[in-house]
Formats: sequence, structure tokens, C-alpha cells
Amino acid sequence: MSKPTINDVAAAAGVSKKTVSRVINNSPLLNPETRAKVERVIAELGYVPNPQARALAMGHNFLIALLHDNSNPELVLAAHHGVFEAIRDTEYALILRPVDRSSASMEDDLRHFLETQRPAGVVLLPGVAENNALANVCAAVGCKYVRISASVRDARSITSNDREAAASAVAHLIGLGHQRIGLVAGPDEAGTAQQRELGYLDAMADHDLDRGPALIASGDLSFEAGVAAGNLLLEVSPRPTAIFAVNDAVAAGVLHAAYSHSISVPDELSIVGFEDTPISARVWPPLTTVHVPIAVMACAAVFKIIYPEQAETLPSHFPLEFVSRASVGRANG
Repeated sequence: MSKPTINDVAAAAGVSKKTVSRVINNSPLLNPETRAKVERVIAELGYVPNPQARALAMGHNFLIALLHDNSNPELVLAAHHGVFEAIRDTEYALILRPVDRSSASMEDDLRHFLETQRPAGVVLLPGVAENNALANVCAAVGCKYVRISASVRDARSITSNDREAAASAVAHLIGLGHQRIGLVAGPDEAGTAQQRELGYLDAMADHDLDRGPALIASGDLSFEAGVAAGNLLLEVSPRPTAIFAVNDAVAAGVLHAAYSHSISVPDELSIVGFEDTPISARVWPPLTTVHVPIAVMACAAVFKIIYPEQAETLPSHFPLEFVSRASVGRANG
């Protein structure tokens, strides 16, 4: 006896082949009654989808590739969880793909990866999401992609209000009496980090406070960069009473630098991070930060890839929330 096919299921359930496919892929477009009826027929017939045949017919494998530049491992892990949530109970699987932004062969490497692995789609995380060349490679090989970025705003992006949230965080420091506020910025090519830097500059300008180069250091978004930038800013005279960092790893590095200088946090120095990654709650004192729902954003990005028929109805913009913890206090003096 031949194995039942998707056409057999559709005929027995009295629905279209596309409806059966939606049930198999766990599409939220179906009403519960239709889903239950198709699932019952699948069980009765013993139908088992053939992933290899489906991949051949659809022109891609059931893989979601998560592209990142390794600059922020905790952000990657959070996005990882979001992708898993999106593909739960589906045939899709996750594949992680680091990108070396300093490599001359970056575009060729990505093209080779896409052509050999044939993923159903690609999610580009902040750090690589702002790189138009990578998005162009995805488009050129016909691979769906979604960029998670505060600076890229188009139909293929998931965005957040990082600039406004950063300005609000710095304004909070100003409201506590801080006027000498340092900034640890990210690299020029990191568009999302640049949005946070612009938020810092907005708040400082709104209150007519010094935002000169002596109060700004930059790095590669790592803990080590935060230590180096913190050491630099804490030697400025007069010393900042607060430092805003464009991510939590950098803020944790600044905290480390403060203690190496015997500077008490928050009594002598307030520190604010960004993203609310796990490190922010694990250091002492725990960091005041801005919560970025990266797992939810990654989940939404994957939904846009695997459910294109409802892409326009899915959320594309996520507001950020300020998280107050013990690393911030009132300015002394």
C-alpha cells in the first residue's frame, strides 16, 4: 500500500492542499476547527510529511539562519531563544552563522553559505543588520531576510526606538542632578549603537550640557572595550558623575574599571547600560538599563519569513522600557 500524500489528506479533509500545508507548518491563520479536522485526518491516514521532498519542491531547506558578528554573545543567545519559540512545533530548524565584518571575502562567504545551505530565510541581528551589502547578497540569491535594527526601517526590518529610549535614560540621569555624563559609544558601522549615541547627544543638547569629545569614548561593544573606555573616562578632569554605555557588556566593563579605581557605584559614579541582557542583573550593583525585547523581536522576524501571507499584519516596531536598578543614584554635590 502506497504512503498517503498531502493530496490524500486534502481530499479526505475536504480542504485545499494549501490548507494542509498551513496545518503542517503551524500557521496561525487557520481557525481551530479546520486545524483540528486536518490534524485528525493526518492521524487517521498516518500521513508523514517528507521534509526532503518538500524542500526540493519549495526550493529551500527548512532552516532559519541567524546572522551575527559575535560582538554581543548575550544578545545572540536571547535572539536564539526567540527563533526557537517561533519554530516550535514546525519542521524548521535554526542554524547560527557568524559573520566576520573585517573579512574581504565577507560577501562571497555569505553567498556560498546561502547557495549551499539554501535556508528558508535569514535573520540579521544588530551589528550586521545595518550592512546593506549583506542584505543585497540575500536578495541576489533569492533568500528571504529580515533585519533587526534601530536604524534600518523598511518592509524587511524589525525596529525599536533606541534613540528615544537612550535620550530618556540620559534624561533620567540629568533629573538626578548629573551634569557631567560620559558616553561609551560603539563602532561607526554599528547603526543600532549609533542610534543610542544620538539619543545621548539629544538629551545632553536639550539640557545644554557638555557633550564634548573628552566625555566620549568608543569601543567594539565588548566587556573589554568597556573596561578600556571606563579607564579613559574616569581619568578625565573633572571626572564624570555618570556614564551611559550603549550596551550592558560595555557598562559592566565600566563598572569593573570603576572598582579598579576605587570609585564607588552608585555613590560616586552612576552607570547605565542598554539591552537588559542577563549580565545586567548579575553584576553588582545590578545595572540600570533599557530593556530590548530581542527574543520577541527575533520571533517576529521569523514569523515574517515563514508566514509571508500575514507579514503586513505582524508587529514590526517594538518600544523599549527603562529598567531602574542599583547602579544609579543622585549626583553628589
